[in-house]
Amino acid sequence: MAVLLRDLAGAAGVPALGDPTGTLDWSGLDARVNRWIRLLRVQGLRVGDTMAVVCGNRRESIEALLAAIHTGVTVVPVNWHLTAPEIAYLLTDSASRLVLTEPAYAAVVDEAVRAAGVPVRQLVTGEQDLADAQAVEPLLAVVADDEPGEQVCGSTMLYTSGTTGAPKGVRNGLFRTGAPFGRVERLLAYAGHALAVPARGAVLLVGPWYHSAQLFFALLPLLRGSRLVLHERFEPAAFLTAVAEHRITACHLVPTQFVRLLRLDAAVRARADVSSLRVVWHGGGPCPVEVKRRMIEWWGPVVVEYYAATEAGVVTLIGADDWLRRPGSVGRAVPPNEVVILDPDGAALPPGQPGRVFVRRSGQTFEYHNAPEQTRDAHLRPGVFTYGETGFLDDAGYLYLTGRARELIISGGVNIYPAEVQAVLLSHPAVRDAAVTGEPDDEYGERVVAVVELDRHRLDPVDAPQVLDGFCRRSLAGFKVPRRWRFVAELPRDGTGKLRHDVLRELLRPQAAGERS
Repeated sequence: MAVLLRDLAGAAGVPALGDPTGTLDWSGLDARVNRWIRLLRVQGLRVGDTMAVVCGNRRESIEALLAAIHTGVTVVPVNWHLTAPEIAYLLTDSASRLVLTEPAYAAVVDEAVRAAGVPVRQLVTGEQDLADAQAVEPLLAVVADDEPGEQVCGSTMLYTSGTTGAPKGVRNGLFRTGAPFGRVERLLAYAGHALAVPARGAVLLVGPWYHSAQLFFALLPLLRGSRLVLHERFEPAAFLTAVAEHRITACHLVPTQFVRLLRLDAAVRARADVSSLRVVWHGGGPCPVEVKRRMIEWWGPVVVEYYAATEAGVVTLIGADDWLRRPGSVGRAVPPNEVVILDPDGAALPPGQPGRVFVRRSGQTFEYHNAPEQTRDAHLRPGVFTYGETGFLDDAGYLYLTGRARELIISGGVNIYPAEVQAVLLSHPAVRDAAVTGEPDDEYGERVVAVVELDRHRLDPVDAPQVLDGFCRRSLAGFKVPRRWRFVAELPRDGTGKLRHDVLRELLRPQAAGERS
């Protein structure tokens, strides 16, 4: 048996993991994970190696992840919307020796492997080989499903972009290669009492598993014995049907999904049976006060907001009752975290005064893979780090966020970094200069906007939105491509070359002339 499934594997007939193709009971899940452990070893992966996974919300994604956690292997979950050049960068930077994909993404992954120029073995889910990718099921069929020996704890490395535009892998202390499995078990116990992660419930995953919050709010309940139900994507009506059908007790949502649920017909919402829900975590971007208030009115006190990041997980929590007394707050620090607000000189600020938000947590930190300078920039000193936001604490220690120290766009709960989009735009021969920022969006929270200085001899502003949209999509995932364009004679920069963001905001007023949507 896989070490972390030993107390669960005997529950034959009890559902453990399901997706649209079927459901495994705990005994079946354990057998599959055992086979995956052996397969990874047959594929040549050893303790400390890295593998990438470019798969959707399907059982094989979770099975392979669980196997890696028992094999000393680091898993890099990859956003399946990325282009071949973007995936190639991740494969190279992470030094992945193997990539698992599914038929829908096999072609782009094969292109990425070729572009990476380094040896990466390819596996594809299902029964049929595709190009250079070997089919998984025939390989699993010829390895044993009994308990493998010498199991070693593995880890995850999730990629998040930086202000330089280059994505960087985040190594944190949630799962640590080579750590005793007892440490993971203590983490699971902490998740239960501090974060209300259920031990014997049913969890629904409707967001992409490659996102850190979606991943850990699915994986931790599963390892605590909760059934995990995977949906390929979020559809409001289907979500409500699944909650009732599977008696879902916990799930993770982002504000965009709240908006879509509230847009359902009132009669549909009234008929929905959400009585099984015990906790609905949400984060991934600011939630409009009225949207959250309406969700609490509908679902009751189960709505729990957190402040967190890939780098070091959850820092604060706030339940519905507390939030109604302090609308807009993201909560108080969860032990062992402490939130401190500092001025530019590093001095602590009093309640009510905004500054940079830092977290003090002894004994745990994080690092950016292959980016020691950015790791240093995120830390004031060992055990004191920032996610990059600004905000303030009230007299009772509740945190309110006011902005971001770096220009980060959060659209639909996904981080988008302007520098990455700007770099692509600036590679177009008709673009002299470009600035990328976010603006409010009723559905997604924010959307990407580009202000571009064109060489009008090369490209007419009338044609530019369509041309630049297509150009961006060859190098960027669709969610990173600007949704609104503003063309100007010259970008507002000061004498040092820095953008004048106050002037930029004025240029982006909807009434501004020369705008193209």
